[in-house]
Amino acid sequence: MELNKKSISKVLEEVYSSGSKDNIIKSGVVASIMVFDIEVDIDLIMDNPTLQARKKLEAEIIDVIHQRINSKAKIKFNTKIKKVSKPEIKRVNKKLSGVDSIIAISSAKGGVGKSTFTVNAAAMLAKMGCKVGILDADIYGPSIPTMLDVEGYVPKSIKIDGVSKIEPVESYGIKLMSIGFFTKLDQAVVWRGPMASEALNQMIFDTNWGELDFLFLDLPPGTGDIHLSLVQALPINGAVIVSTPQNVALADVRRGIKMFQQDSINIPILGLVENMSYFTSNEEPEIKHFIFGESGVKYLAKDLDINFLGEIPILTSLREASDFGRPGSLQENSVIENIFREISKLLVEELIKRNNELPPTKIVKITNLVGCSAVKKK
Repeated sequence: MELNKKSISKVLEEVYSSGSKDNIIKSGVVASIMVFDIEVDIDLIMDNPTLQARKKLEAEIIDVIHQRINSKAKIKFNTKIKKVSKPEIKRVNKKLSGVDSIIAISSAKGGVGKSTFTVNAAAMLAKMGCKVGILDADIYGPSIPTMLDVEGYVPKSIKIDGVSKIEPVESYGIKLMSIGFFTKLDQAVVWRGPMASEALNQMIFDTNWGELDFLFLDLPPGTGDIHLSLVQALPINGAVIVSTPQNVALADVRRGIKMFQQDSINIPILGLVENMSYFTSNEEPEIKHFIFGESGVKYLAKDLDINFLGEIPILTSLREASDFGRPGSLQENSVIENIFREISKLLVEELIKRNNELPPTKIVKITNLVGCSAVKKK
């Protein structure tokens, strides 16, 4: 048999790639065949990217050509792996009845004060008269119950229109649901992604949230299953990114922002918050010590054209308040109260702007930021 493209194609109809019902010619694995005297160049496009699968197929092709056509043929391969398009995230989210705006609080990096910000911003808005809830979505490290002094509480089951619902725990005017209510303090939550996502969905949709102006989602670090589950499940109005100013943290922040800005997710960033911005001592209160770097988050916000909501210094009183389970932003006439009042105002103002750009979500109109009784829906 003469060594040419036609004869090679014919004999290769006897070769099948792993897992395929069709031969490599019919299935398109062989993209092209070029013959130059006794030299044969074959382009392959494979689904299986493993080296073992590629070598096995190439060996079978060489054997059949040598045995059926020409044992002296010199065969070269150019093997490419077929690109598999990533499945688009299906936004099958359901509106939570009675909840006006859902705000995700993210950090991408752990230990930057995301939960501290969530609790204090929520407490400040509740103090202003808003109806606020928090979903502690940090499945593996729930800390919100500690910060709101409700450790050990067990949510009650109630009937709403004949359907069993979970009544959220309420503290300082904030409705709270957390996996921490269903585990012991020293119990590690060892779940794979699907289990964690299922637990999260139950906490979201089986909770009787009632009427809320704002529902804060306290996200875990990273950009994984929990984040994707939430953006698939809920119409999130926007995200707030919390970070320390150091470069290591900012690198993670950039990745977190990119996640929210993907076309398949497309959740607007309401603003960036810089936590642990600086430290001042009692002896020299006028001197700022920039332990983690100076204004890193502020500069990043400027570079990315994202709103900068404010900076939170390292304050002993804020740490103590979190440990004792009372939000520091509730301390009357304190530095913490003033900081969170200003940040909360900017956050709500940015939320209003974003809602005006998002037709599917309710438009929140706040005419008086001192009281959420002025929150009206257009």
